[in-house]
Amino acid sequence: MTTVALVLAGVAAALHVFIWTMESITWKQPGTWKRFGLESQADADTTAPMAYNQGYYNLFLAVVTIIGIVLVVADRTDAGWALVIAGCASMAAAALVLLSTGAGYARAAATQGTVPALAVIASVLALA
Repeated sequence: MTTVALVLAGVAAALHVFIWTMESITWKQPGTWKRFGLESQADADTTAPMAYNQGYYNLFLAVVTIIGIVLVVADRTDAGWALVIAGCASMAAAALVLLSTGAGYARAAATQGTVPALAVIASVLALA
């Protein structure tokens, strides 16, 4: 179960790095801002500072999770599992917050939150 948990956590971290690139690097490109439901370049320009900031939140969640994976693999399991679970649980909780903003965000919330939630479950089972 350890391998399953770490692979799921790695996938969750990779997804959040990808989200960071969209929010913090490519936000002003039409392919990105349209994916987030914005209607114009002006809207993208107006929301760019918010997206930039939000992107870094996603990156930091990914970094915490990646450090946790490295620590588990390096047999520093107490700290490693704590970071994996904290990072993935935070990702899953953020997805619930996104969902709470409206049903129109259900797909995005599921995309962002399902794998981290599964990683938390697998991590707990690996520790049992």
